[in-house]
Amino acid sequence: MFFHGTSRVNDKGHLEIGGVDTVDLAKEYGTPLYIYDVALIRERARGFKEAFQKHGVKAQVAYASKAFSSIAMVQLAEEEGLSLDVVSGGELYTALQAGFPPERIHFHGNNKSRDELMMALDHGVGCIVVDNFYELELLEQLSKQYGKKTAILLRVTPGVEAHTHDYILTGQEDSKFGFDLNNGQADEALQKALSSPHFSVMGIHCHIGSQIFETTGFVLAAQKIFQKIGQWKETCGFIPTVVNLGGGFGIRYTSDDDPIPVSEYVDQIVEEVKKQVSEQNIPMPEIWIEPGRSLVGDAGTTIYSIGSRKDVPNVRHYVAVDGGMSDNIRPALYDAKYEAVLANRVLDEKNEIVAIAGKCCESGDMLIWDLPLPKAAPGDYLAVFCTGAYGYSMANNYNRIPRPAVVFVENGEAQLVVKRETYEDLVRLDVPLKTKVNK
Repeated sequence: MFFHGTSRVNDKGHLEIGGVDTVDLAKEYGTPLYIYDVALIRERARGFKEAFQKHGVKAQVAYASKAFSSIAMVQLAEEEGLSLDVVSGGELYTALQAGFPPERIHFHGNNKSRDELMMALDHGVGCIVVDNFYELELLEQLSKQYGKKTAILLRVTPGVEAHTHDYILTGQEDSKFGFDLNNGQADEALQKALSSPHFSVMGIHCHIGSQIFETTGFVLAAQKIFQKIGQWKETCGFIPTVVNLGGGFGIRYTSDDDPIPVSEYVDQIVEEVKKQVSEQNIPMPEIWIEPGRSLVGDAGTTIYSIGSRKDVPNVRHYVAVDGGMSDNIRPALYDAKYEAVLANRVLDEKNEIVAIAGKCCESGDMLIWDLPLPKAAPGDYLAVFCTGAYGYSMANNYNRIPRPAVVFVENGEAQLVVKRETYEDLVRLDVPLKTKVNK
């Protein structure tokens, strides 16, 4: 049995996180319930920062808030001295409401609206990552209108794609993100940006994939980017002050996953950048990265109440919980795998293999297909591990199911940071039908 962070079994045989009994949390706040291990998030944040400090290079570690955004989470990122990556007006608004310093916010997205860009300019966001020619032109117009010189990075697709243990070298033209590094788009975008008096081109951004368990992809991406930078140095005199190599650092969801320490990613990235800088004979740029899942993914645990059961002789035992694809759509979207235990009977003998079914009216609403558990019954609580990334942030109201509450735990204390939605919340924005009265 693998426990993440501060998780352990207490003397009642219950799952405990952050010094707090998860069964007590379920009874107090209801289920489904997201629980975040704050100490583990802090440990990961400090691990990334210390890895750069060890090398003595300038760096920014920006929390990719799409993984989980709330006012409390943004404030935690600020406490740990992180920068912040936002990809929408809603994420930006959340950051501003949390009091996050706008100069440490990086604004991403492949289709930022005029209103979103104006919001960013109004609040003095530190950097806008420009994704395409439409945005480049729109942002130039708005910067001129505002009388500002906007700091930007150009997002490029370097021809390296990495997922889990695999990496692929491709032309990477078939992507909705960024300027292609190989077909001339990035060259054209840079020329346009440099020729505008309304831009300060800080550097280049790329993102090569997600749930990556090796450093090869990051090294290859750095090599391709700096090869292009060497060309730009000769053709237009451009030398970046920032190179952002994105995120995608993997975590352990199940025993099949074998993530490496965050320091290994940073070590390889820094060493390769230093090597490339030396070869190109240019000053060392500031290195930016954007961890999201690797900061909060395995710090999150979802607690469910066990409900109905269906036994199909010689086929399968279905055990249903009071949530599912409405609070964790990842298994239905891309067959994500998880591990789980009964939070109130962690040490009991696991004497059957069950399939954990969600309560949504969809056959595909299955959280875990083959899970060893003690014989579960109503009154038991299921704890599903590693739901901290893309759980709450992708939660939905399918079947008009309210979204769960979120609790932070640390040093024996629990804090409610997102309230549970109510049925009243579900209809709050609804507008009644205007009926025609027959005269």
